[in-house]
Amino acid sequence: MLKDKTVTIIGLGLMGGALAMGLRKQHPRAIGAFDINEEVLETALKQGVIDWGENSDDGAAAMLSKSDFVIFCLYPGRTVSFFKKHRDDFKQNAILTDITGVKGILVRELLPHMRPDLDFIMGHPMAGSEKEGFGGADDHIFEGRNYILIPRETNRPENVAWLRSVIYGLGFANIVDATPEVHDQKIAFTSQLCHVIACALIDSEEDLHISDYEGGSFCDLTRIAMINTEMWPELFISNQEALLEQIEKFEKSMAAMKKMIAESDQAALKQNLTQVRQKRVIIEIDRRNKKGQCDTLK
Repeated sequence: MLKDKTVTIIGLGLMGGALAMGLRKQHPRAIGAFDINEEVLETALKQGVIDWGENSDDGAAAMLSKSDFVIFCLYPGRTVSFFKKHRDDFKQNAILTDITGVKGILVRELLPHMRPDLDFIMGHPMAGSEKEGFGGADDHIFEGRNYILIPRETNRPENVAWLRSVIYGLGFANIVDATPEVHDQKIAFTSQLCHVIACALIDSEEDLHISDYEGGSFCDLTRIAMINTEMWPELFISNQEALLEQIEKFEKSMAAMKKMIAESDQAALKQNLTQVRQKRVIIEIDRRNKKGQCDTLK
């Protein structure tokens, strides 16, 4: 898929590093990376993850002028700032994509400045880790995961098809298309709300030795509370409207269950939990069916 393509990754953190590792297996001509941390770039070069690293504006400009495929692995606001600063430096007809967790800000603040020859196809890999930084990067986190693409009418169909093949080559099992609005609404539920709940759960307990009493449930529920404290506040606030709506829906459901428990209404609890179980089973069947379909498509 990447033969004869020069790839540049903007931001060589956990996800940028993992993408570089995965894309290396698709045999691009070269992989470059821009990151403000020179030590990270040196480590990635020594490990053979990248072929070229830059941490200055001039270096970024030189790298972008040679890059056929550019992936933004920055927080939303920094993605917008970097693009505006380097708008004129990109190679003509380059394909651009991103991995940011909120798309509304890109639609409002980046797309109006897009050069007509560039093809920016927004995307979001639904994969990650509680680890941070390049030192935690591992492309195995992509295996079997979902990837959301946000193609627009102005994107060239052949480029969207090409990007799909690259994504499947990374190990993702299912690619779903969405609008920016649908993306932000769904991610508010499946990702951002989950992080809010995990953090609130940890915050509600003072006993730091509580793990002595855990089974698997506590660990599974709270793993993501080991959160990137720079990134997630920006994501929460950038998607404030959709996230608050999901929090309110969750609070309503929690209040209903609290009432059943307070009133010792075992019958109502049983009915509620039966409905919840049925919904979860349907979600699991849907996941497995999609994975099977995507394995066939590959």
